[in-house]
Amino acid sequence: MVGVHRSSRLALVAFIGCLMISYAERIWKSHLHGSQETGSLQVKSTNGLCDPDVDQLSGYFKIDGSVNKNYFFWFFESRDSPSTDPLIIWLTGGPGCSSILALLAENGPCTVNEDGASTTVNPFSWNSHANIMWVDQPAGVGFSYGAASDYDRNEAEVGEDMYHFVKEFLAQYPQYAAQDFYVFGESYGGHYVPAVSSRIYRGNQEGDGAPVNLKGIGIGNGLTNPLVQFEYYADMAVNNTYGVKAISDHDYLAMKAATPKCLKMIEACQSYTAACALARAYCDAVTLMPYQRSGLNVYDIRRPCGDSSLCYDFAPISKFLQLESTLAALGVSEESARWEECNNKVNGMFASDWMKSFHGNLVPMLEGGVRVLVYAGDCDYICNWMGNKAWTLALGWAGQAAFNRAEDRDWVLDGERKGVVRSAGGLTFLQVFEAGHMVPMDQPAAALALLQAFVAGGRGFEK
Repeated sequence: MVGVHRSSRLALVAFIGCLMISYAERIWKSHLHGSQETGSLQVKSTNGLCDPDVDQLSGYFKIDGSVNKNYFFWFFESRDSPSTDPLIIWLTGGPGCSSILALLAENGPCTVNEDGASTTVNPFSWNSHANIMWVDQPAGVGFSYGAASDYDRNEAEVGEDMYHFVKEFLAQYPQYAAQDFYVFGESYGGHYVPAVSSRIYRGNQEGDGAPVNLKGIGIGNGLTNPLVQFEYYADMAVNNTYGVKAISDHDYLAMKAATPKCLKMIEACQSYTAACALARAYCDAVTLMPYQRSGLNVYDIRRPCGDSSLCYDFAPISKFLQLESTLAALGVSEESARWEECNNKVNGMFASDWMKSFHGNLVPMLEGGVRVLVYAGDCDYICNWMGNKAWTLALGWAGQAAFNRAEDRDWVLDGERKGVVRSAGGLTFLQVFEAGHMVPMDQPAAALALLQAFVAGGRGFEK
């Protein structure tokens, strides 16, 4: 599995809103209250759950033309200025892992306590200055459901489904249509985010109805260009910035020797889909198995994996999302399966998609003014910062020379060095210190700061 997440304990911070709300803001908020069923959207207000001081809703979007494909989402308004703050959509990776896991373990308005029955407000939630929704996709993930014949198998299907989701949501809630729109994701989101955002961009270019105000995209510790990224596993295992030697010298040399064949198989996958599953099987065997024998967490080289298959204990979150009170509050459909962090069946559906590269999707958007942020916690092995930085440098686009000439500069937050950033022409790469695969969990303040800097136009990234 590529993408998963974890729980953190954060002190409860009270959020005190303005007592006086303008007439315009009252009209704005009235659109979110109560249960509604319009067209393909079925939603209900979930006010009081997780973040009691903001308006929120959850529900399902039925994909047109499908047998019974329904995507679950949970939306929160901004704690700051919902009528002017941007709209963000978050897509967790896997493939097959639930975005609601990220909401409750990483960058959402609350975290689940150890009892699995209560929550604590997250002061570093990404809805601090943005309207944001977490979407369980594709069908079969989290609370989303559908007929097995409807399951997505590639990024073309993912992009098409999410494009229609976004268009329908903005049609139902037009108060967000004029606001800046961003697509963010993590891990296998390195596939999802380019696929979804490029489909939105194409729809805008083709004049397909009201345009989506797409301003930028963000990929955290993503798998975007396997042909470049798989070259860096051996070095990350022994030459990382934390002095961790995860594999023996023998395994290091064997991994280095096997890498050229792995890269040739990935290259073949770009032209012949039939070659993709074989490429994944071989490359995983030579790059992941030696590391896994160490017992270390593939998502954080500083830590042991432990007994969990995902290397983190998400039992409290699982318990919370199986409570009858939670299911009722969220309006979870009886057709939805019992919630689980990741669905292995969905993961298997993408066997021929895994080694495909999606960096090329970014080029027209970058050259068309859509900004791109690639950030990576530098303790992650599975989608490590070395490979992510390498593919941003290798990306062939009009601004490549300027980006490659740009300096790596310290990224400082509250007087403390938190990472290294390179930015030029709308493309930014940020190495985040002391963070693993899930940056918002390990460095919540830094994660919120990088989001705010990016949606503010990249100020603080470029000179």
